[in-house]
Amino acid sequence: MSRVEELRIAPSGEDAAEELLRVDNIEVIYDSSILAISGVSLTIPRGGVIALLGANGAGKSTTLKAISGLVQADRAKVSRGDIFFRGKSCVETAPNLRVRDGIVHVLEGRHVFAHLTVEENLSSGAFLRHPGRLRLKERLERVYSWFPRLKTKRTVQAGYTSGGEQQMMAIGRALMTEPTLVLLDEPSMGLAPLIVEEIFNVISQLNKQEQVSFLVAEQNIPLALKHADYGYVLETGKVVLAGTAQDLLSNDALRDIYLGKRPIALAQ
Repeated sequence: MSRVEELRIAPSGEDAAEELLRVDNIEVIYDSSILAISGVSLTIPRGGVIALLGANGAGKSTTLKAISGLVQADRAKVSRGDIFFRGKSCVETAPNLRVRDGIVHVLEGRHVFAHLTVEENLSSGAFLRHPGRLRLKERLERVYSWFPRLKTKRTVQAGYTSGGEQQMMAIGRALMTEPTLVLLDEPSMGLAPLIVEEIFNVISQLNKQEQVSFLVAEQNIPLALKHADYGYVLETGKVVLAGTAQDLLSNDALRDIYLGKRPIALAQ
């Protein structure tokens, strides 16, 4: 039996009915020749927080971009397999339509519009929903309630805010789309531990209070699994481990894979 099979927990019929997104054996190829990920499968239940773990270059960002459709911007495509959101294939759906349907992607690197104010950055996230003035104000106040730091900087140009505030801004802008599923790529990268904990606490609150689902790609294993229900580990573009957060934290194979103590063939 493979390591993935050992740790995977088959969902019950009731849990399967609550499936929000399913990635089914996908392969992504860049420039028609470079294989980035192969045979990746994962499931996100409605209201779940799932960790996607792996070292740099393992295929985490590519997996997220395949789900959001942004691989197209990198001259890549899903060449095999399928992605189902709310029971319907979305692998051929344009990225903007996936946002409209409820999938939003917060890219690695805290992408903000540096010359716009904090509030203008947040408001840009509501563009696809075309909210009225009252609805827009309500959504902004909701984001400010999750990230009070941003409210105090609402009129400051984004380029003059800290890295932590820019990450909060990027997440807040994503939340302005009123998503069902948020894809977060390395939200802790380059940030102070206290700021990271603040951001992850907001993720947990949004999940519990508003049933927003999250797929969080992270290199920080303890942090990600502290806030996740379930996790998948990628290595060289393949899922090599999967299990509950508790099982993964206590599993020696995960540590050995990261430290290079165990050949990949033994972990599969």
